[in-house]
Amino acid sequence: MYTVYHNPRCKKSRAGLEFVRSKTNEVEVVEYLKNPLSEEELKKLLMKLNKSPHDMVRTQEAVYKSDLKGRNFTDEEWVKIMIENPKLIKRPIVVKNNKAIWGDPAEEIEVLF
Repeated sequence: MYTVYHNPRCKKSRAGLEFVRSKTNEVEVVEYLKNPLSEEELKKLLMKLNKSPHDMVRTQEAVYKSDLKGRNFTDEEWVKIMIENPKLIKRPIVVKNNKAIWGDPAEEIEVLF
């Protein structure tokens, strides 16, 4: 089973989901803006991605530009910020077992197959 953390309003996220669906029917879609991640879930995702929280922040979002840009936060603080503002989480994130990949561009997902 592949899990895709997805925002249907995002072109890159739709492309990633389409890529996964072109490879397999075993797909669980998590719309993380409708069903927000817990702090524990986000931390597990970051471990599977092998990324720091700041690596997975969407810096083009308005809240980042207005409130966060140029400020220093600890990893713990970034996790809390991302939980409070899930739009800041890069997408799509595709998970297979204990490995995850940020699917931008969608072809990056190929390593999970």
